[in-house]
Amino acid sequence: MGHGKSGATRDEPSGSATDVRWTAPKTDTDPVCGITVQTRNSKSAVHDGHVYYFCSRECRERFEAAPASYLATTDAVIPDMREQADG
Repeated sequence: MGHGKSGATRDEPSGSATDVRWTAPKTDTDPVCGITVQTRNSKSAVHDGHVYYFCSRECRERFEAAPASYLATTDAVIPDMREQADG
């Protein structure tokens, strides 16, 4: 007993976080030039925990130099529709 072949060890039990794998989407949009790229053959960079894919080394370098200028901001002011209806 206790000689199971589950692949688990004392330090790494079966079902641990090491069993989780992230799979890239097949395509994504280059945030610099807007081209749709095949992620398998593209250049990539990580910013704020997100993976971005690029059509070329040049686009990746531009992004890495100033990522905020290529990412949509969520700080945009959205008008309150109630104020527009009252006015």
